[in-house]
Amino acid sequence: MAMAADTADFRPAGRASSTKMDWGHALRSLRRLLRDKEDTRQVFEIMRALNGASTAKGYQRLLATPEGGRIAYEREEFAQRLMDDAWLDSLPEGSVGAAYRDFIRAENLSAEGLAMVSREGAEAIDEPHPYAWFGRRTRDVHDIWHILSGYGRDGLGEACLVAFSYAQTKGLGWALIAFGAASRARENRQYPYVKAIWQGYQRGKAAKWLLGEDYGRLLAEPLDAARRRLNITPPTIYDSIPPEFRDEAVPQR
Repeated sequence: MAMAADTADFRPAGRASSTKMDWGHALRSLRRLLRDKEDTRQVFEIMRALNGASTAKGYQRLLATPEGGRIAYEREEFAQRLMDDAWLDSLPEGSVGAAYRDFIRAENLSAEGLAMVSREGAEAIDEPHPYAWFGRRTRDVHDIWHILSGYGRDGLGEACLVAFSYAQTKGLGWALIAFGAASRARENRQYPYVKAIWQGYQRGKAAKWLLGEDYGRLLAEPLDAARRRLNITPPTIYDSIPPEFRDEAVPQR
């Protein structure tokens, strides 16, 4: 209990772990992101502006899970594990980790690349504090959630995963991006884009809390079995939309 009281009172100078919200900064970053969905830095700007309280609450929730105390005590920097090609190559075919490995190599992504973007203008993100560590953990599993959820990196897939992530984390930054994407998606009624985003939220809400998972074990688990265990249902509306039209869900201006 003493540890929880101490960390609840923590207010670092940087925004990486601050529980204060800056809606003005978040809205400016959202406008930039909607103009260019590849501007990943804006996602982190929005998260730093709005997600501090949810990060603190998520860390406390982790401690209350059966294995959360051990995970928090070990405080593994998961991006380092995900950059270990030999470890990734050792994961069995059909596993969550094998699907992740194939995904990041096909898309030319890396956990360290995402971490580097998150550090731009935010040196405090690497500070040795439990809340900052939990924020890094949330960042590092993003592409694993692409695999678990079945959402691609197209505009609609990212919007659906954002809604899924809001349901999982309760971070207002995710909610803001999902709302912005859905608002744009309403302009194009050729396909049920908004319904797909809403289903993303519903799927995230119904699933087991993913931030409490031991990811070293999870990545070795068969993908289909992991989805069943975690109650992650198929993205039926997203899948019903032809891949060539998914980027049109969130038109850029």
